[in-house]
Amino acid sequence: MISRELAIALREAGLAWHPESGDRFQLDLPDAVEAEVEADIFTVSEMTIEARRYPTGTILAFNGTTEWALDSVALADAVWLPREDQLRELLRATFRSLTRLEDAFEVEVAIGAEVLRFEHPDASEAYGMALLELVSRSR
Repeated sequence: MISRELAIALREAGLAWHPESGDRFQLDLPDAVEAEVEADIFTVSEMTIEARRYPTGTILAFNGTTEWALDSVALADAVWLPREDQLRELLRATFRSLTRLEDAFEVEVAIGAEVLRFEHPDASEAYGMALLELVSRSR
């Protein structure tokens, strides 16, 4: 799983999230809500937390099974934590390879004629770093 910091950087760079069952996220709420709630990781699921789409936007509805009282949050108040497979899929045709190095993983992508490599001890983070570069360049 990618770090919260990388997930926020991806969101700020313009990565759009369309919640699906199985997606993980954290909350990014105003100071009025306890900070410890932001550290919790939630999973979109038809039974507990579902994405409800309205003409005014998408909300994440909590269906009463969480340990604290929260009816719903706007999608803008959530930080998507994409899985490794989702990150790889988002890289699409730019993705070239994932290589296991001695103490890290290396993701190689090709953006135009340029080949870029991103290393991190966690493969998901390496994928996320590559995606951040791709999204940042597409703006």
